[in-house]
Amino acid sequence: MSPEIAALNNPENLWAAETVYRPDLFQGKVALVSGAGSGIGRAVALLFARLGAKLVICGRTPEKLEVIAEFVRSKGGEVLVVPTNVREPEQVDALFKKAQAHYGRIDYTVNNAGGQFPQNAIDYAPKGWNAVINNNLNGTWLMMQRAAQHWREHGGPGSIVNIVVVIERGMPGVAHTVAARAGIIGATRTVAVEWAPLGVRVNCVAPGLTATEGLDVYPPEAQKEFPLANPLKRPGTPMEIAESVIYLSAGSGSFITGEVVTVDGGGKLWGELWTAGRPDYYRH
Repeated sequence: MSPEIAALNNPENLWAAETVYRPDLFQGKVALVSGAGSGIGRAVALLFARLGAKLVICGRTPEKLEVIAEFVRSKGGEVLVVPTNVREPEQVDALFKKAQAHYGRIDYTVNNAGGQFPQNAIDYAPKGWNAVINNNLNGTWLMMQRAAQHWREHGGPGSIVNIVVVIERGMPGVAHTVAARAGIIGATRTVAVEWAPLGVRVNCVAPGLTATEGLDVYPPEAQKEFPLANPLKRPGTPMEIAESVIYLSAGSGSFITGEVVTVDGGGKLWGELWTAGRPDYYRH
C-alpha cells in the first residue's frame, strides 16, 4: 500500500477529515456496519461514530475489528464488536440479537462485507465463482433480510445501505462480483417497495475506483492504468464514499429508497477499469 493510500485510510486521519455533517447528527442512534475492519467499511463506521452514533461492527477478522473499536472508544464512542461470517444465517441472526440486547435498538444497517479477486472470467473455477457469489450476493441478502425482520419485530423506521459496484458498463476482470452486486441492486429495487410499509428504506452506494488497501489485490499492469478509470483521473477517497452512505442513511435521504447512488468520478460515463490488466486486443 502506497504512503498516500495509507494516509487516507489511517483512522486518525479519517477522524480528523473535514465533513459536511454536524457532529451530533446520529446522537442516540445505532449503526451496524459489516466489513468494518478495513477499507470503505472502516471509513463508514468511523464517520457514523464521529457523528454520534453507537456502533455495532462485524467482520470475519476479530483482530481488525478490535483495532477499530479501541480507536473509537479512545474518542469517547461506544462500540459492540460481533465477529460474523455474513454467509452463515445463524451468525447473522446472532449478530442482530446481540445488537438488540446490547443497545435496545438498531437504526441503520450498512452492508459492506464482501470480497473478490481479479481474474479473466473464462478461467474462473467453480469454487472461486461460488465463493464470491456467496460473499457478495448471499451474505448481503442475509443481512438485508434480517435487518428488515428486526424492524418488523421491533418497529422501524430503518435504513439499509448496500455497498455495490458500478454495473452499467461491466467491469472486466471481476465478472463474479459484478454478477453478485447486480443481484443485490435488483433485490434492493424490489424490497424497497415490499418493505416500505415497515418504514424501511433500502438503497445502494456504488463506488468507483477507491483508494483503499483493496487496490493491492490488482496486478501492477492494472494499477498503472487506474488514472484512466474516470475523467477526474484519480481514485475516490474512503471518506467520499462514507459521506455518500451518510447522506442516504440520515434525514437527507428520507425520501430516497430503491436507488443506486454512483460515486465514481464520472467513470461510468468515461473511463476504463481493467482489473486484471488490459488484453493486447484492446491496446490498439
